[in-house]
Amino acid sequence: MPDLSTSGADLVAALDIGGTKTTAALVSAGGAVVGRLTAPTPGRSGAAAVLDTAAGLVEKLRADAPGAVRALGVGSAGVIDSGSGLVLSATDVLTGWTGTDLRGDLRRRLGVPVTVVNDVHAHALGEARHGVAAGYDTVLYVAVGTGVGASFVLGDSVLAGAHSAAGHAGHQPSPYAGSLPCTCGGRGHLEAIAAGPALAAEYVRRTGRPVADLRAVAALAEDGDETAREVVRLGGAAVGSAVGGLVNVLDPAAVVVGGGVTGLGEPWWRALRDAVPAETLPGLAGVPVLASTLGPDAPLLGAASLAWKVS
Repeated sequence: MPDLSTSGADLVAALDIGGTKTTAALVSAGGAVVGRLTAPTPGRSGAAAVLDTAAGLVEKLRADAPGAVRALGVGSAGVIDSGSGLVLSATDVLTGWTGTDLRGDLRRRLGVPVTVVNDVHAHALGEARHGVAAGYDTVLYVAVGTGVGASFVLGDSVLAGAHSAAGHAGHQPSPYAGSLPCTCGGRGHLEAIAAGPALAAEYVRRTGRPVADLRAVAALAEDGDETAREVVRLGGAAVGSAVGGLVNVLDPAAVVVGGGVTGLGEPWWRALRDAVPAETLPGLAGVPVLASTLGPDAPLLGAASLAWKVS
């Protein structure tokens, strides 16, 4: 258990509920994470088990908190109706998650006001309020990992969309994807060529040699495998092209890119940054493209920023 003795002010709690792990934190008004606990997400055991785990982590932190815990902010996997706190849809990684009343259930369990938002939106808010994009009023955040997601921050809120589904950047057409099948059932989408599993699959298609995952492709690229290097550059260029198009649509003050695929390093980033201005209108070519800096703290800080609004 972390030492919280140096924090005497009121706090809010934050939850980051993902498919593999759930993290709870206590966060100060200034954005300092002053306590944190993590547990595996029991995703195959149903929604009640996931909520038991999440609420239990918050209770453990709250028991040792030096000040009052005024509210809870939640960033969760799935399509979330932030108004009602309902999970509108989710993948089968979290069994029975669709239809869960996240806000109502956690409010009943913990007795504090609760706000709920999709985890990518929470990450975007964290970077925009406390991370590399602090000071910008409008921020486009793009997450590139096992999938490709996005969020658009306006002031202290995010653009959720009419159906709470805004941000599915991976499911826009990409000229780099050709007719490759996408996880959504469509073809030729960005996620089919730019996400981590997609890049590993692209290496296999080009060489006929199996690889375990994207980390294996990255290692081959480091060792001088030219095909692996081409695949890394392809992934960066595909994301950069998509980012350029989104910049034209949204005109953000800054773009932040995060997610596990960004760990491919400078060749990936160079390809991305070269591709962005090739797509943007001339007046938007100078929009900064920044690397996410907060890591796993970002969704916690983003969720906490919403909790302070209802505390």
